[in-house]
Amino acid sequence: MSFSFIGIDHVQLAAPEGCEPAAREFFGTMLGWPEIPKPEPLLQRGGAWFQCGAQQVHVGVQRDFVPATKAHPAFIVSSLDGLIRHLEGRGIAITLDDARDTEGVRRFFLNDPFGNRLEFME
Repeated sequence: MSFSFIGIDHVQLAAPEGCEPAAREFFGTMLGWPEIPKPEPLLQRGGAWFQCGAQQVHVGVQRDFVPATKAHPAFIVSSLDGLIRHLEGRGIAITLDDARDTEGVRRFFLNDPFGNRLEFME
């Protein structure tokens, strides 16, 4: 092949119009992801972008929004227990999942403020 894939630059999560304050609170404040500026030509579309490790998470406005309750991104975390304590201490409901324990993978799921499923794993 004359090409190769390097990795993932970003994940886009859909959200309803007016999502920006809740996105900033959840992804920025709760998860601690720095917000990054959107390019000028994309500002009028709404939404917000965040840095998560080497990748970005783009929260984009979708008219006729329906949350993704099965399809989801998975984020690798160091100190999963610390994140669990942090989120539960702020009233965020999580769902532990042991389906990959035999592989040495610990994980949980939660829904963002818009109902999108997110996975966090260590």
